[in-house]
Amino acid sequence: MKKPLAYRMRPKYLNDVIGQLDLVGPTGFLTNCLSQDSLVSIVLFGPPGTGKTTIAEALANSMNCWYKKLNAVSITKQEINDTIEECKKHESAIIIIDEIHRLPKDKQDLLLPNLEDGTFYLIGATTANPMLALNPAIRSRTHLLEVKHLTTDETIIGLKRAIISPDGLDNKRKYTDEAIETIAKLSGGDLRYAYNLLETTALTYSNKEITKEDIQAISSVPNYFADKDENEHYDTVSAFQKSIRGSDVNAAMYYLAKLIKSGDLDGIIRRLLVTAYEDVGLANPQAVDRCYHACETALKVGFPEASIPLGFTVADLALSPKSKSSTLAIEKAVDFVEKKPLEVKDYLKLTPVNVAEIDRYPYDRPDIWPHLQYLPDEIKDELFFIPDKQGKYEIALSENYKKLLKQGRSSDMRSLKKKRWDI
Repeated sequence: MKKPLAYRMRPKYLNDVIGQLDLVGPTGFLTNCLSQDSLVSIVLFGPPGTGKTTIAEALANSMNCWYKKLNAVSITKQEINDTIEECKKHESAIIIIDEIHRLPKDKQDLLLPNLEDGTFYLIGATTANPMLALNPAIRSRTHLLEVKHLTTDETIIGLKRAIISPDGLDNKRKYTDEAIETIAKLSGGDLRYAYNLLETTALTYSNKEITKEDIQAISSVPNYFADKDENEHYDTVSAFQKSIRGSDVNAAMYYLAKLIKSGDLDGIIRRLLVTAYEDVGLANPQAVDRCYHACETALKVGFPEASIPLGFTVADLALSPKSKSSTLAIEKAVDFVEKKPLEVKDYLKLTPVNVAEIDRYPYDRPDIWPHLQYLPDEIKDELFFIPDKQGKYEIALSENYKKLLKQGRSSDMRSLKKKRWDI
């Protein structure tokens, strides 16, 4: 029995890849790597059906490297260790990890030492936004390369190649130009989808030239993963979050519907959780909690029923008051630490050395804790957190914050221990 057409038409080498000129064109990044016989670790990101894993394998074949393909969902720690040991036996080795965004941190950590020393090159593939979904340690050691949907013309090239190829239909079926164009447009730039539709029509109409009407009779519904001419998948995701942030519940529902049609449940949930914490935040923490439970429910029931809890939480988040105070606070703190890291004060260290007992942290004096200085002296008055005062909860936090700032803090442990406060 023959394998599916999409499998038979998978490119074996980089020069067989259709489209993706930024990567495999004459001056593409991967083409340059190949011409210079110099590889780097990369993460290929983009919507399903764009050929990320195919490109990864084609690159490995073109570089004439030993490689092993792993799936982040099912791989064990032992398999990772065994694969790394196998890599050490080869001069050049590549580990390809599909759905790398789903690889837990403890398993990602197993890769880091040997990724650092060049034992192997990593090629990851993900449908997620790598800036949000990947472990920073992996992200900092790889080049991020976007894989896009094909244009209609590029998809047509692939379809015509499949019609005449001995590995494809071997010229045993005839298609009008309109029929081929119809398949290309219905595919939405997903070549795998286009090949599947081509194969379906070839099996359905065996004794005639296949027309546009024949294609439409089988599939008049386009592939919804993305509107390749206007709103690519990540544009839709971006519009989705911005609509929730802007409290436009109707727009948020529309973009949610587009994402539901894509079938990318993991991506929707990831974006909703980020949006809940980033944009609603302290203004309505109960809505954030409800979002988490709605997402858990969606994962358990799956599509099509998952659309019900997803719609619930989108309405909840869109119509909630918004606050970015906690998000802005951590962003400011991270930026500050990157520019000017400072040492922890002695009495805050886990095991302080040469510090008298009277100067040590007062574990038995909770009344002192709110009066103690925790920031380094150089930035003791720095304010990272600025409340938005949106919603009753954050207003209450803001009032408490104001009192804490007014009372001040001290690093004079001996003076603090002489005082007593009611708690």
